[in-house]
Amino acid sequence: MADDKFQGWVILELMGHRRLGGYLTEQEIGGVNFLRLEVPAVDGHKAATQFYSASSVYCITPTTEKLAKACAKASRPAPIHRWELPAARLEDGE
Repeated sequence: MADDKFQGWVILELMGHRRLGGYLTEQEIGGVNFLRLEVPAVDGHKAATQFYSASSVYCITPTTEKLAKACAKASRPAPIHRWELPAARLEDGE
């Protein structure tokens, strides 16, 4: 059972007091395991994918798709806004 990896609908609680709903899987990036949360599109909000280290997780509650989507609707991850990013520098000819 060493290859058993959890996947399913969850409510994910983070140490920073955030609660998100979505479909959770495990993914290795650069030799390190991360939790990949697929937050579904709900009520006109786009779907989002976020990766978390296990050390940032306070609690994972397996739940139904319906409840995970209700949680996702109530607490969407904030998108990156243009004002948060530095202005792009154009190279010659671009």
